[in-house]
Amino acid sequence: MEHLELFFKSIFIDNMVFATFLGMCSYLAVSKKVSTAVGLGAAVIFVLAVTVPLNWLLDQYILQEGALVWLDPAYGVDGAETMDLSFLSFIMFIATIATMVQLVEIVVEKFSPSLYNSLGIFLPLIAVNCAILGGSLFMQSREIPTLALSLTYGVGSGIGWFLAILAIAAIREKIRYSSVPPALRGLGITFIITGLMAIGFMSFGGMLTGGDEAEKETPKVATQLENKTDKKEAVTKVIADNTNTNNQ
Repeated sequence: MEHLELFFKSIFIDNMVFATFLGMCSYLAVSKKVSTAVGLGAAVIFVLAVTVPLNWLLDQYILQEGALVWLDPAYGVDGAETMDLSFLSFIMFIATIATMVQLVEIVVEKFSPSLYNSLGIFLPLIAVNCAILGGSLFMQSREIPTLALSLTYGVGSGIGWFLAILAIAAIREKIRYSSVPPALRGLGITFIITGLMAIGFMSFGGMLTGGDEAEKETPKVATQLENKTDKKEAVTKVIADNTNTNNQ
């Protein structure tokens, strides 16, 4: 259940494009054709699925304070020589991402030269795509506890970015035949559509929080009913006392 919840949350609620607006450069530049968007989206899924778990291992066993305890107990949190290498997080994460992107570039160039030429400079630029680095940094800041959950989060985040670029590419192909006002043609209408899609994705926010909110509201409603009952009893008592006094 925890994996399923994190998977859907990373796709719809914490979508890299529509929730945090990361990876917008590639999202806008490579979304003119669906075929190109599918190729880049698949590359992003692969890179996130590999780099997030790898960076989780780096964070857990090298970068965190006391993470090197597996080498020597003296490096533990309570040890005499506590090591904290968290200041190396950015450079280590980027090195891992650059390695995977280089691998993807070699594979795409080998097996799909047409896609490689279509993506152009944006394929190697995945290495500096803030959505890719954001996945690893969010994994670190949210303290995802296990390697399996980090893999789920990486795959879900990649699929979320893939859905975003696929949707905008399909819409941009259709609006070529629409009468868009001249001032909004190109990036103007694309930004407007992205904003509307982001608002739509915000509606998914209640999928995983609705039950919790309902549980929180129930005691509140019960308390309000009790207060109203107490007030009615108090008013009835006052009226009864006044009636008795008048009769006397």
